This record gives sequence, structure tokens and C-alpha cells, in this order.
Amino acid sequence: MSLAPLLPGGEPVDPPSGVGYPLVLRRPGAGMVAGFGALLAFSAFAVLVPVISALMLRVGFLVRGGGDFAAYQRAASAYELPEGPAAGHLALAALIPVVLLLVRYLHRVRPRWVASVQPGVRWRYLLATLVVAAVLLNAVLWASFAVRGVPEFHAGQTGWPAFLVMVLVTSPLQAAAEEVFFRGYLLQTIGSASGRTWVGVVGSAVVFALLHGLQNPALFTHRLVFGLIAGALVAATGGLEAGVAAHVVNNLAAYGYAMFTTSLAELRGVTSIAWDEAAWNIAGFALFGVAAWWIGRRMRVATLTP
Repeated sequence: MSLAPLLPGGEPVDPPSGVGYPLVLRRPGAGMVAGFGALLAFSAFAVLVPVISALMLRVGFLVRGGGDFAAYQRAASAYELPEGPAAGHLALAALIPVVLLLVRYLHRVRPRWVASVQPGVRWRYLLATLVVAAVLLNAVLWASFAVRGVPEFHAGQTGWPAFLVMVLVTSPLQAAAEEVFFRGYLLQTIGSASGRTWVGVVGSAVVFALLHGLQNPALFTHRLVFGLIAGALVAATGGLEAGVAAHVVNNLAAYGYAMFTTSLAELRGVTSIAWDEAAWNIAGFALFGVAAWWIGRRMRVATLTP
């Protein structure tokens, strides 16, 4: 059996009408195609991302005028220099074209179906969920401060303006790329191969949590539940917008607060959190999930292919 569906001229097609986002890639031979696609996607994640990050650090090193590259690389990779998060974020952003190419040339489906079942990005819904995420996630965070104690704020870590610029420019790209990779491509391939939406949602969430590396059970649960909520929103709203909004706001808030309470280097090194912190974060994601679903209903976003 061919790894890709045999279509005249290899032209991309649209999915059947009336199917949900997780099943958009479901076609004859979907299981074999999904397995090969997942292998290519993980290869890009494991090989391409580190290579791009290393190349970008080389550029940053040259811009700084040279010196000891090993020391520079250690400091940047630990987020002690602003080039560190910028290189990591932009390297992850490379996963977006990887996914689009896989969908187009392996699955032979038009890449616009990665964004939503409209198809394409529903910009009004994305903007609405960004605003709601900014309000709700920060409100829950400050409610947790009222219960758990407000962290000690300082004037900002050394060089915080440069860090802030780098984060504002690159972090949204990184968050969007992770959603496209996990809640987009992996959810669609797993869901389409199995023929079951819930398998795609759960499978992509488990992989998302595992690939975050060393973490204690509370931090793993926090990431797993975020993946489950974001995946459920994809299935319920027919697109990636709500998950992207929550991911962007969550990451920007984490970096922003870290700059003025601890440092990005300390945030980078976090491998464990307490269960009460995890519970507050999960509550914020759940509240946002309900709000994003309700907004989607009010805006009548498409949940099935036309």
C-alpha cells in the first residue's frame, strides 16, 4: 500500500463534509499515512528544532562579537541571555511549516484545514479568546495569590527590556507552533487513524505532557490537563484558535511575572510545582475552556467541515 493516497496528479483535496476537526485527515490508508507522518513529525521535533536553535545561537554569538562560545551557549540555553528564549521559540516555530508540508504532500489535504474546519484561521474568534484568556487566567492567578501569598516583586531582572522584547516577539510564535504540532497535526493524525475523536484528544495530550521532559507528578498533571482542555476545545469549536489563545497568554504571563519576581533562568529550570499551584492553574484553564466554548457558540463558529 502506498504511504500516500493515490490521487490524480497528487493534487491536495478537501476532507468530506460533515466531519469534525480531529477526523479531517481520515481517508483510506489513514493509519499507515498517520504512522509515517508522525515519524517524520517527531524527527523534525527531535532533530530540526535543536539544529535551528543552535544555528541561531551561532548568529547571536557572532553579533555579540565572539569570545567563548561554549560559555555563551550555556548561558543562552539557561535563559541567562535574551537570545536563549528567542532561539528556542523560533526553532519551535519551524514546526508550523513542517506540519503544513506534511499535510499538503503526505496526506494530500489542503493545509488550511490545519487551522480550522472553516477552513483557515477564524481571526475574530482568535482575538475574542485572546482577550478572554488574558482576563480570566490573570484573574485566577491573582485569586491564587490571595490564598497562597503574593510573590515578592522587584524592579526586574538584569537586562529585562531586551528579554521582554524577545519574549513578546517570539513567544506567541512558539505557543502557536506547539498548538499546530500537538493539537493540530498529532490530534488529527491520531484521531483520523483511530476514527475516534477522544483518542486523538487524549493521545495528543499525553504526548504533549511527556515531551516537556523532567517534571514531578503535579507539573505533569498540569500540562496533561492543559492538553486535554485544549484538545477538547479543538473538537468542540472546530479549530485551534482557543488553544492558541490560552497557550499564548499562559506563556507570556509566565515569562512576564518571572522577569519581575524571580528570573527567566529560574523559570527555565522549573521541574516541579506544588499540587495546590497545579490545581489553581487547572482551574484557570477549565474556566477559560468553558468561556471559550460559550463564545464559540455565540459566534456560531463552524464545528464540522462544510
